[in-house]
Amino acid sequence: MENLLNIFVKSIFIENMVFAYFLGMCSYLAVSKNVKTAMGLGVAVIFMEIITVPVNYLLLKYLLSPGALAWIHPAWANIDLSFLSFIMFIAVIASMTQLVEMIVEKFAPALYSTLGIFLPLIAVNCAIMGASLFMQERAYSNMAEAAVFGLGSGIGWMLAIVAIAAIREKIAYSNIPAPLRGLGITFIITGLMAISFLSFMGIQL
Repeated sequence: MENLLNIFVKSIFIENMVFAYFLGMCSYLAVSKNVKTAMGLGVAVIFMEIITVPVNYLLLKYLLSPGALAWIHPAWANIDLSFLSFIMFIAVIASMTQLVEMIVEKFAPALYSTLGIFLPLIAVNCAIMGASLFMQERAYSNMAEAAVFGLGSGIGWMLAIVAIAAIREKIAYSNIPAPLRGLGITFIITGLMAISFLSFMGIQL
């Protein structure tokens, strides 16, 4: 249980997808003009992470890793399909994106209209793909660890986009020099937020 808590806290604060690895920056910058829209996209990303990371973990464990097919037949123990992991991860993420898009369109049509093209672009959100690749690299020992990591990564990404959206709503009324308005000041604030998140590295987990 303590190990799961460590993974969860680290994935939100210490290894935040935006502030530690700068993944998912396209959606982070484009859909962070107001808090409501940012929150909606953040929830969609959490949903994607908590599904795709465990599913990709199962794919790795039972199909793609070296010797993973031994459960089918001992003669298949030498088969290594790990070279397919990248394309399989993409396929899982793309299919789950379609599911999320249909759910949002059905139950939140206003949010669906607001997000527009950025909702299907969740499929190419590198934060989602990055979570599955980090899961593979870190070789989590069970699906619970993979699921907690996916949940924490999604929450961390949502925290980042909601925070910058709230700041951007406030600075819209500020007297910012013309050359820095828009994305200029957003990049500066994002850098400062990333520096502030470095303080979480002092947490002993």
